Amino acid sequence: MEIATFAAGCFWGIENTYRRIEGVNETFSGYAGGSTENPTYEQVCSGQTGHAEVVQVEFDPNIVTYGELLEVFWTIHDPTTLNRQGPDIGTQYRSAIYFHSPEQEQAATASKAKHEDSGRRMNPIVTEITQAGPFYKAEEYHQRYFEKQGHH
Repeated sequence: MEIATFAAGCFWGIENTYRRIEGVNETFSGYAGGSTENPTYEQVCSGQTGHAEVVQVEFDPNIVTYGELLEVFWTIHDPTTLNRQGPDIGTQYRSAIYFHSPEQEQAATASKAKHEDSGRRMNPIVTEITQAGPFYKAEEYHQRYFEKQGHH
């Protein structure tokens, strides 16, 4: 089992997308990249903690590769908008890849470069690639939010 952590806007939709991928065993909405220990949703939304809304993905690399998860990451959000995804604005909605190993860092960097060089985007990619630090699981009502709300 391996772990991947992605920030691509509001974690509800990201979690829902990754949960549907064969080889993904579990997903958790949460917070990463900030300075406050055990932040609450309200604290993260204030922009004062430095955290991003993230999804931590537990996956079986024999079924789905980290590279395949990265490809999903590039398609589920706009990596060219700084601190914004759709109507969600703030540093907590930044685009970021939090790597858990040197291999993930290399893969993320190469994947970003491939997408930058593809010419498919009008603006530069602003996605951060940062070593994973503490992950704080979001409140229970954020876990599998779309499922709980009856959205598919």
